[in-house]
Amino acid sequence: MNFGAQQAFTLHHPGDTAAALAWARAADQSLAQVDFLTDVRLSEENDLSGELNVPVPLLGEATLPFISRLSNAPLGATLDPHPLPERRGWVEVRGVAEVQEGGTDGTSVRLSFDFQAFLQLPGSQNVGGAAFEKMVRATAQRTIERVLAQLPGQLQASMQPE
Repeated sequence: MNFGAQQAFTLHHPGDTAAALAWARAADQSLAQVDFLTDVRLSEENDLSGELNVPVPLLGEATLPFISRLSNAPLGATLDPHPLPERRGWVEVRGVAEVQEGGTDGTSVRLSFDFQAFLQLPGSQNVGGAAFEKMVRATAQRTIERVLAQLPGQLQASMQPE
């Protein structure tokens, strides 16, 4: 079973273009501030990993690991997912951060994310199992959309100087 959600939004970085670019390229630090992601870290090979914690109705809390390659782009950074099909469940995280030219009052950063979750359910070959899967998929879809709606505010907060 898979379900997912996309988010595209623009945030206002309080610093100049260079500071906004540094923030966009430090996804491990900014995404570590997002409360539905845990254990976010960046490897020496630029693989960003962590876990998405999302409540799945009827099944409880699902902890879905992810690995995405973090790459610098001329105006920001990209995240490209690495599937984990050997796991019972995982999430593929794709993202783009693009810094706009800064002004005197800060810099705009356009962000887009695509979270696609994959979860293997116990046998759903019979009619009852298929109906159960359909119900879980529909409620999980709504839940991940609600969870991801928090992303812009939490990333905006990560831009503030400490």
